[in-house]
Amino acid sequence: MEKNQLKYAQQHLANERTFLAWIRTVIAIVGVGFLATSLHFTIGVHRDARIDFISIVLGMFACGLGLVITVLATFGYLQKKRQINEGTFRPSSAHVILIAVFMVILLSMIILYFMFIKV
Repeated sequence: MEKNQLKYAQQHLANERTFLAWIRTVIAIVGVGFLATSLHFTIGVHRDARIDFISIVLGMFACGLGLVITVLATFGYLQKKRQINEGTFRPSSAHVILIAVFMVILLSMIILYFMFIKV
């Protein structure tokens, strides 16, 4: 197995860069969720229970999405590492589609928040 790892070093390094890109994406998503929630409660907007609820759910959903992406990225990294060593690489469309669906939900929540906010 050591011989295969040296033979496919470039592919392993690309796999690692992809994993780190997913982690940077998680940091950005969680940061946006935290920022949206904290700004909502610190700036002087008209307080409404509906908007407060949307803001809290938005922040929690962003953190949950970050957790899901971290787990999927780690699983994908380990799976691709094994596949590279075995020479049986298969791209994973399911993870990308799942994350895209969650991102659409998150963006919909942000749009919903801005539709109901009154400055």
